[in-house]
Amino acid sequence: MFLFSLLLSIILVFQNFSLVWGVTTFNEDNLENISAVSAIVLDGNTGKILYAKNPHLKIPPASTVKLITAMVVLDNLSLDTKVKISKHAAQTLSVGPCLYKGEVYTVKDLLYLMLMKSSNQAAVALAEAVAGSEDRFAILMNKKAESLGLKESHFVTASGLPAPDQYTTSYELAVILHEAMKYPLIRKIIHTPVKIITSASGRTLIIRNTNKLLKIKALRDEILGGKTGYTRASRHCLVNAVKVDGRLIISAVMGAPSRQDLWVDTLKLIKFSKFVLERRLAPVLITTTVNTNILASQKIVNPYYKYKYRHRRHYYKYYKRHYRKKHYSARRYRHKRYRHRKHYYKYSKKCKSVKSS
Repeated sequence: MFLFSLLLSIILVFQNFSLVWGVTTFNEDNLENISAVSAIVLDGNTGKILYAKNPHLKIPPASTVKLITAMVVLDNLSLDTKVKISKHAAQTLSVGPCLYKGEVYTVKDLLYLMLMKSSNQAAVALAEAVAGSEDRFAILMNKKAESLGLKESHFVTASGLPAPDQYTTSYELAVILHEAMKYPLIRKIIHTPVKIITSASGRTLIIRNTNKLLKIKALRDEILGGKTGYTRASRHCLVNAVKVDGRLIISAVMGAPSRQDLWVDTLKLIKFSKFVLERRLAPVLITTTVNTNILASQKIVNPYYKYKYRHRRHYYKYYKRHYRKKHYSARRYRHKRYRHRKHYYKYSKKCKSVKSS
């Protein structure tokens, strides 16, 4: 009797919830309710809005800005151009693999690093190769945005790291991806799950795409790729392109509370867009009240940061070089070591807030 009741309860659960391509479950009657602050789905063929939630809310773009960076780079440099990593690029906060001062890579390899692994170092290196500095490169980025007709976007950094007066909207982010898909190399890169690149000196790097939707076997032929992003202000973001019934569909999600919510929301939007195209549901526009003090209007204050504190191994190198000197007494030596360790951990926690993915 117990086994029968258990089996019955399992059947009832599966009747109320549907499995979405083997990744997560949600109620199909609740597809339009997503956790992200802002989102949109566009029909790439007609430009029609299939779903929108606060589509014109200005939010820091995080690493999704790298799509604009890639387009500007391809407009100005050939793929075989050699780029030397500068000291400034090497010291930029970024996810691994780390690039070191003096290394040489091609523009094509740096584009793979930037768009697949979301390397901020690669973005800065490419910006310097095009315009000499990231500030001058930002001028080209805004000119590119203006040429696309974007009026609610402004860019300051090539990497998407936090900066004052840098923002975009989910609607314009979807437009950016739609334009980026016209570049064959960008389209190829964002659809690549794994890539191996090699520097001029022979250093080999294995990079994996941050877009986890590419790992879904059932969606392998439909997902065309996209770009993720994260900062504390923008939260988790994803702009993604997919083929639904032979039509190009572009979704943009900004301000998702967690990485898992990012995938769940995007899959909901894909499912919802399919129902709209099949005329089983009508397009939806949702407007909510959002506290903009934590979004684009917030003044970004860059935390104290020095390259020697970037990783734990740098702390040990710095400590050994500065405090292991013979003229220090044992007592003074211990005091210096303790004070330096407190200094390192205090500011290393603050530096985590500016990482972009």
